[in-house]
Amino acid sequence: MGLESGLPVDGFLTTSLSRLVNWARRSAVWPMPFATACCGIELMATASSRFDLARFGAEVFRFSPRQADLLIVAGRVPVKILPVLQRIYVQMCEPKWVISMGACASTGGVFDTYAVVQGIDQYMPVDVYVPGCPPRPEMLIEGIMAIQRIIDEDGIPKSSEGRRVPLRLELEPTYEPQAQPVDVSIGAT
Repeated sequence: MGLESGLPVDGFLTTSLSRLVNWARRSAVWPMPFATACCGIELMATASSRFDLARFGAEVFRFSPRQADLLIVAGRVPVKILPVLQRIYVQMCEPKWVISMGACASTGGVFDTYAVVQGIDQYMPVDVYVPGCPPRPEMLIEGIMAIQRIIDEDGIPKSSEGRRVPLRLELEPTYEPQAQPVDVSIGAT
């Protein structure tokens, strides 16, 4: 945005105004879903009432890249769709963030073929990798919260040319799988 360039470098008002701008950005992250596989179902579940992504200010899913600032790539990306994904990324407003959701978007997953991109980070900067196949909604919420923490701390890294450098954060699972409530075994009864 052009707001930061008009702010003076020193002074109390600058500090307070930059904190206000970062708070507004953190509290109104507008994601654009790019769901191509089973991770898309978990992405939809994240916005449902059970997980309630609205608590974090990211419930307004935008399907126009010009209105979104967070791209969530959920699922495998075929080579034929990659130019569309790159065009969507270019059309998004700055500062923009990217979450690679699931094993397929991050590494190609089990689809080690010529038709599937083996990690979207080869073609666009990725800020947060959310692991899993598919990852649980709690993991996606943790990824969005990681981006919000960086925005709130005003830690948007810049290169020497002034372009934003991707964060490349990797999340660790924060939950333990529970045992089956009923013994699942095959046997004669």
